[in-house]
Amino acid sequence: MRKTNTGDCPSAAGRPRCPDRRAAILAAALTLLTEQGFSRMTLDQVARTAGVSKATIHLRWRAKADLAAAALAAAPLPCSVPAPARAQGTPRPAGDPRAELANLLDDFIDALSRRRDAALMGTCLAEEAHTPRLLHALREREVLPRRAALRAVLDEGRAGGLLPADADLEALASALLGACYADHLAGRAAAPGAGRRIVDTVLGPEPESGSGPAPGPGAGWGPARQPDPGRT
Repeated sequence: MRKTNTGDCPSAAGRPRCPDRRAAILAAALTLLTEQGFSRMTLDQVARTAGVSKATIHLRWRAKADLAAAALAAAPLPCSVPAPARAQGTPRPAGDPRAELANLLDDFIDALSRRRDAALMGTCLAEEAHTPRLLHALREREVLPRRAALRAVLDEGRAGGLLPADADLEALASALLGACYADHLAGRAAAPGAGRRIVDTVLGPEPESGSGPAPGPGAGWGPARQPDPGRT
C-alpha cells in the first residue's frame, strides 16, 4: 500500500506536533479500517501506510480503538452541501424537492458501492458489542448528517403543503435510506436514476403534468391520503 506523504515537519522538543502527520495517520487508519476491518488493522500497518513511526502514533493515541474512533470522527462529511449536484456547481433544482432527494440518495448509493461505505458500516456494527464508540463516531459523522439532509428537504415539503402536516419525516427518511441499504445487500446493481426510483416508490408517483394536483395535502409528493375506514 502506498505511503502517505507527511511533508516536512519540525521535530524539535516543545514545538507543536505536525498537523500533516496527524492527517496522514488518520487517513491511513480510515483506509485500513475500511479495507481490513478493526480487528485486522494494526498500528504497524497504519504507521507504514502513513509513513511515520509507530511511536509517532502512540504520542497521539494510546490505543488502536482511540485512533480508529478519531479517524471516523475526522472522516469527510457525506453531506457538506445539501445535494451532490450543487457540489459539482450545478444549481439546485428549483421547486423540485424530488430531484433534491434523488440527488442525495444517488450520492448515498455511490458511497455504498464505489466509496465502500458499506464495508465501514459493517466493521463498526461488528464491533458494537466490544468497541461501541466506533459505531457512535460513524453515526455522528456519517449517518446523522445524511439523515438531516434528507429531513431538511422533507421538512421544506411539509412546510410548503406538499406533505401532510402530520407526516412522520423520520419514518420517511428511514424508508428512503433503507431502500438503498436493502438494494445493496441484495446485490442489486445501481442503475442510473435509482435515487429517483426510490423516491417515487416511497413517496408515491408524481402527478402527471396537466392532470391537476392529486387530492390531499401531499399532492405532488405522494398518493392522496386514503380515508380512515374507522371514521364515518
